[in-house]
Amino acid sequence: MFIGFLNPQGNFDPGDSYWMEHPDFGGQLVYVKETALALGDLGHRVDIITRQIDDPDWPEFSDRIDRYPESDNVRIIRIPCGPDEFLPKEELWPYLGTDWLEGIIDFYESEGRFPEVMTTHYGDGGLVGALVKERTGINYTFTGHSLGGQKMDRLGASKDNLKKLDDRYNFARRVVAERLAMNRAGRVITSTNQERFNQYGHRVYSGAIDPNNDAKFSVIPPGVNRKIFNEEESNRDEKIEDRIKAALERDLPAERRDLPLVLCSSRLDRKKNHMGLVRAFAGSDSLRAAANLAIVVRGADNPLRQRSQYEGEPGEILDEIAATLDRGDIWDCVTSFPLDNQAELAAAYRWASERHSVFSLTALYEPFGLAPLEAMSCGLPAVVTNQGGPTESMRDEEIGEEYGILVEPEDPDDIARGLLKLLKSEKTWKRYREAGLDRVMSRYTWKQTAKSYAETVKDIMDASRETEKGLPFPKYYTDPSAETDIRLDTLKKLYFDKKDG
Repeated sequence: MFIGFLNPQGNFDPGDSYWMEHPDFGGQLVYVKETALALGDLGHRVDIITRQIDDPDWPEFSDRIDRYPESDNVRIIRIPCGPDEFLPKEELWPYLGTDWLEGIIDFYESEGRFPEVMTTHYGDGGLVGALVKERTGINYTFTGHSLGGQKMDRLGASKDNLKKLDDRYNFARRVVAERLAMNRAGRVITSTNQERFNQYGHRVYSGAIDPNNDAKFSVIPPGVNRKIFNEEESNRDEKIEDRIKAALERDLPAERRDLPLVLCSSRLDRKKNHMGLVRAFAGSDSLRAAANLAIVVRGADNPLRQRSQYEGEPGEILDEIAATLDRGDIWDCVTSFPLDNQAELAAAYRWASERHSVFSLTALYEPFGLAPLEAMSCGLPAVVTNQGGPTESMRDEEIGEEYGILVEPEDPDDIARGLLKLLKSEKTWKRYREAGLDRVMSRYTWKQTAKSYAETVKDIMDASRETEKGLPFPKYYTDPSAETDIRLDTLKKLYFDKKDG
């Protein structure tokens, strides 16, 4: 098969530049790249279709066509979308149904062959998938990753602040695009059943999709790249180990340097809830006696002491962490250092596993939670939020088996309890280490993800082009001059009227 991946704000390149350093370079890039490469390994031809950027500050994304050196079957196709310079994903909406759509169609017409089917990612990719289907009849899957309705909930959307939030996040465009994408998709792909029912069951998507419709959904978990994230001692990286040891010597008193680590390697984003983990340490003498907290942050050799190098939300979070450490006088149990790519993360996980350490992700909500599985694949047990996808990946309710420890992210005492369960018992730590490895190997590999994707897209390829049209396209997606306040009124009705009703 020839499959196109529509992901306008992905910014893919062979070097995986800026991954986890910027909100536009998060886990969905890992998801798209690894699924595409695994499909390529299965013999399918894959194009990752993204945005072309001609900006000296972002030189990695200027070439029209690019490739990953490990695959002859996967291309990166960059299509202009609005201005030449880099734009945050929230600012791309006016150009998706015009520049980018027309550019995609022109590109494949010039090649003489279109992809047979599309997979689309996030609301922006989903919108263009629906528009491409309208123009060409090519069917598509929609993978939302995260949806705007839940983000509005987390940000406390109200009738008073809606205009301000929309100015920042373009929720009016995003939510309507998501509704169109899921409504017109041949299949919606979620990582978990919880994502299917909780996210797509949100009131703003009522009338666009029914989460109880089994024919509309495929649940396909993401996978772990076992070539990188594995427990093999032969893959040790002394350079990374020396970097971590140097940080421990710099930040910790000699008597604490041999303690296990609680390793936190999430990007600095409030929803990742670093402060929940810090408060757990601040509030538990037992936890501080059992382990040190290691916060992984790119951008500086000593992030907690070089906070001025971080602007906006990342800088604010680091300042809040430092203030908490000051109040509790607990700097002597915390270290911070950078790890710049997946290989370095994997090396750190393997080294930490040798010290009977623990990975922790205490996010307020995690749609799936690939990072804990990557740590588990390196032999590092995980203590993870009980909000979102980890409730399925860390536990099998049918057989009563547990592969990681789930904690309440807004309860520092519960976070401490979960961590201490592993840190205070070598037998328990070893049991979760082995259970975590088995869970990844049996269920969460990219090869399995790719096989499921291939089955799903094959199912929808032959769907009739005469199927029901679905929700109508607002004019402002394809004609920017039609931009009016109508879109904000639509969002108000979708979000507030149904809530009040």
